[in-house]
Amino acid sequence: MTKPAPARFPQDLSDAVTGGVGDSPLRPDGRLKVTGQYAYSSDLWHEDMLWGATLRSPHPHARIRSLDYSAALAHPGVHAVLTHEDVPGENVYGLKYADTPVLAADRVRCQGEPVALVAAEHPEIARRALRKIKVDYEVLEPITDPERAAHDEDLPALHPDGNLVRYQRIVKGDPDATADVVVSGVYEIGMQDQAFLGPESGLAVPDGDGGVDLYLATQWLHVDQRQTAHALGLPLEKVRLTLSGVGGAFGGREDLSMQIHACMLALRTGRPVKMSYHREESFFGHVHRHPAKMYYEHGATRDGKLVYVRARLYFDGGPYASKTPVVVGNGTTLGAGPYVVPNARIEGWGVRTNNPTCGAMRGLGAVQPTFAYESQMDKLATALGMDPAELRIRNAMKEGDTGVTGQVADFPVAVAELVRRVRDMPLPPERTGPADIRELPGGASNTTHGEGVVRGIGYGVTIKNVSYAEGLDDYSTARVRLEVAGGEPVALVHTEAAEVGQGLVTVQQQIARTELGVQRVTIHPNDTSVGDAGSSSASRQTYVTGGAVRNACRAVAESVCALAASKSGRPAEGLTLSGGKIVDGRGEVIADLVDVLGTDAVEETREFHHRPTVPLDPETGQGDAHVQWAFSAHRAVVDVDTELGLVKVVQLDCAQDVGKAINPDAVIGQIQGGSAQGLGLAVMEEIQVSGGKVRNPSFTDYLIPTTLDMPPMRIEIVERADPHAPYGVRGVGEPATISATPAIANAIRNATGLELPRVPIRPEHLTGT
Repeated sequence: MTKPAPARFPQDLSDAVTGGVGDSPLRPDGRLKVTGQYAYSSDLWHEDMLWGATLRSPHPHARIRSLDYSAALAHPGVHAVLTHEDVPGENVYGLKYADTPVLAADRVRCQGEPVALVAAEHPEIARRALRKIKVDYEVLEPITDPERAAHDEDLPALHPDGNLVRYQRIVKGDPDATADVVVSGVYEIGMQDQAFLGPESGLAVPDGDGGVDLYLATQWLHVDQRQTAHALGLPLEKVRLTLSGVGGAFGGREDLSMQIHACMLALRTGRPVKMSYHREESFFGHVHRHPAKMYYEHGATRDGKLVYVRARLYFDGGPYASKTPVVVGNGTTLGAGPYVVPNARIEGWGVRTNNPTCGAMRGLGAVQPTFAYESQMDKLATALGMDPAELRIRNAMKEGDTGVTGQVADFPVAVAELVRRVRDMPLPPERTGPADIRELPGGASNTTHGEGVVRGIGYGVTIKNVSYAEGLDDYSTARVRLEVAGGEPVALVHTEAAEVGQGLVTVQQQIARTELGVQRVTIHPNDTSVGDAGSSSASRQTYVTGGAVRNACRAVAESVCALAASKSGRPAEGLTLSGGKIVDGRGEVIADLVDVLGTDAVEETREFHHRPTVPLDPETGQGDAHVQWAFSAHRAVVDVDTELGLVKVVQLDCAQDVGKAINPDAVIGQIQGGSAQGLGLAVMEEIQVSGGKVRNPSFTDYLIPTTLDMPPMRIEIVERADPHAPYGVRGVGEPATISATPAIANAIRNATGLELPRVPIRPEHLTGT
């Protein structure tokens, strides 16, 4: 059987623009996206394809007594109905721990858990068939309190190893130290959704030889390949994955969704199968941000120097582990913030409940404690009678300081500078007369003319690890080919690294232009035929895939220079590529690249491994767990209608150290987008769960910021190069999300004088109703 091609993708991510490292070339996929020509995974099509659909549990916790799908299978147009008994390999998968069933067998542990699959000629036929599947459930009492799940041994165990996924303790100095001034608080953060616009979707195409090709939107092709092949009982080479257009990710595509299901249906029916979730199903089809409850106590001297931090953090992971172990590790190791703290005791629990499964989301594990410790810093500033910005500056980490795990910051740390920069940015003008009601909270609805509206200013500062941690060998692979096409040199860059909207395709082109001295650079489609590049998460891809592309380009350049030397009889030492030429150390042109290559092509594959990290000591949590830290600071200005509980973010300014801005315009875009997600968490975004059930699985009831909600932003990019990183880069994508939320929350507190220990802050929190 000849492997059929999926729907044609018009995008050609090639040489439409120019620009090297430090420039801001246009994205090669930008025009296609804004004109609607870009093909996303939900646009995939095959003339002979079937449609797949998933039956999901309506209960957060239940036993499956029986399942009868005979009526569904007999429905006209239905080609297959599959249950856990039809999983060819092992009925389990998972990112860190293999604990998630492909299809529920005897028990469901969360609402929306997949129970059965249908393949049919039309999506509506598939949906009708789902309604004919009869499942007899014995409904069980759900476990919904994460703190209780961490400590109550009398609760039923959701898995054989219990309800505790990970416990981590961090101990530095004297954990029982005392201080002159002490503040404490209990803080909570709600469950946030990634809210990407492109739903989970993909197309599985059987190859007629027992294997399958899967075209999909994901964040990590190779880890999807490994998990899918394991469940299908196939060797890796029989399961080939190609990245399709990704309509946003933010961590929500790290776990599997439809991958195994679509492949199972395709292999059973022998026909291509497309699966595409609708919006409500998407809320159940991917993980969310961990909600958390956090107990914090800070002690300081009377002049504002931190003496100790003590904290207990509870992360609700839902019934399956996903990224909960990493969230606990990040949350505890970063739990004191970007501040010098001589004494600390921080404990973190990641637990299983029957609430929705939670996993990776932008700012993984750092968002929750940052809200808590930045709330504490404002509370401490009030207790000390000190300016909140000055308190942060006084305690800011600098190069050479140690974090709570004992790790030394052996790279520039500009925390104090970032706070000063946002503090010193111009403030919006104060209202001195009658206000334009459109500029007030709720003003578009004519709810106020300024009465009861008060203004507040708040700061938020964060520390976030970059790349994977705790001893994981985190690396990326790149294959680069240089040849002549159309009478000029052309570079082809091939990695598995997923472009999820962050602009990685542009970065790879910029690096290739800089290293090879050519302008035409084409990006090969991402697939599993090249070595692993890891996930597009943890703010890591510019660091590790950028490093791999750089290494491969330099290997190509070395081979080309050796070829030129052999042809010219001159030594290869000192030769470089520039402007399509080969030049010596004095800048003299030795040869034209086109002439040296001729009909030959030079291709090299290289990996980039960042410097090693180590696992945390299980008793003390000490160790060099992280590759790099990234920092950002926000200052928010808000207006609050204290009578109606409405909030308008008037201005949201940010300063972030990016090490080296490979593409300054893209960096600004990342900071703007991240700040919008932080704003959403501060005042509107929450998956509301009651008794384990989601109450608002739609964009009607789950609110996300629009352009009308985003205030003006001043952004200052700081470049303090990390000597250990390629080009000195520092991860950009996550920090702005993290520090925006507490800045806005602190500004609302400043305006109202209320405690406000929970985000998102809703109207009833402000009015007391």
